[in-house]
Amino acid sequence: MVPMLNQAAQLIREAEVFVITAGAGMGVDSGLPDFRGDHGFWQAYPPYARMGISFVEMANPEHFSADPAFGWGFYGHRTNLYRDTIPHAGFHLLKRWIEQRNAEYFVVTSNVDGQFQKAGYDEDTVMEVHGSIHWLQCQRPCCRDIWENHETISVDMEKMRAKRYPRCPHCGTVARPNILMFGDYSWLSGRTNRQMLRFREFRQRHQGKQTVVIELGAGTSIPTIRSLSEELGNESGVSVIRINPREPEIMAPHVSLSCGALEGLQAIDGIVKTLVM
Repeated sequence: MVPMLNQAAQLIREAEVFVITAGAGMGVDSGLPDFRGDHGFWQAYPPYARMGISFVEMANPEHFSADPAFGWGFYGHRTNLYRDTIPHAGFHLLKRWIEQRNAEYFVVTSNVDGQFQKAGYDEDTVMEVHGSIHWLQCQRPCCRDIWENHETISVDMEKMRAKRYPRCPHCGTVARPNILMFGDYSWLSGRTNRQMLRFREFRQRHQGKQTVVIELGAGTSIPTIRSLSEELGNESGVSVIRINPREPEIMAPHVSLSCGALEGLQAIDGIVKTLVM
């Protein structure tokens, strides 16, 4: 892996622009579950294993109308978990590289946990392709409004049921997270669309510059992030560093590191520190 680490460090040393693309594996080193496969989900949530309910079945907007206490049992717990989680050191390593290079950057993530913003990344430089648990919307929806999630949601962890849940301030209907779920036809995508527009403008503004895409923990089951990294990697002047413990493969001349996000970033940083930035 040493040649790949050296190549990655050299790319970072020469970068004018950084694009950070992150999947669920980015949060694992902060102690967050990645829900990889049914067994991974059930290990994180034993009550659903007893019920025989998969992540795909649980991440369904129908629960908010059919049984909102059940729907908010899962999303209420995740809201509390993400609020309590401290971003791991890898977030700050990336930020340090960006600052040392005095480089422009953008983050594109499929995660809904808000960890990049929590780690100090500018809200206007983050695109959350599946939305965010920190924003709410009407589950109907009665209008196009979304609002920040300041709710305190207590959850019975044995039954995975919320003791209370938020409601839409406009019509009183049960609210839901502004997250794209499975079989979801009511997600309000306006916030993500605005983020997407900012990212498109960012790409146009920096076209042709020496750009490094650092992909972290993005799997193949929902390949949105991996596909974006590879699309960017086809552009002139763009190099990709893919860090993934299970699915690190990427075509040369891009860089493949078979390890977790934090481990890979720290290994690269050990070499970057020896180079003159």
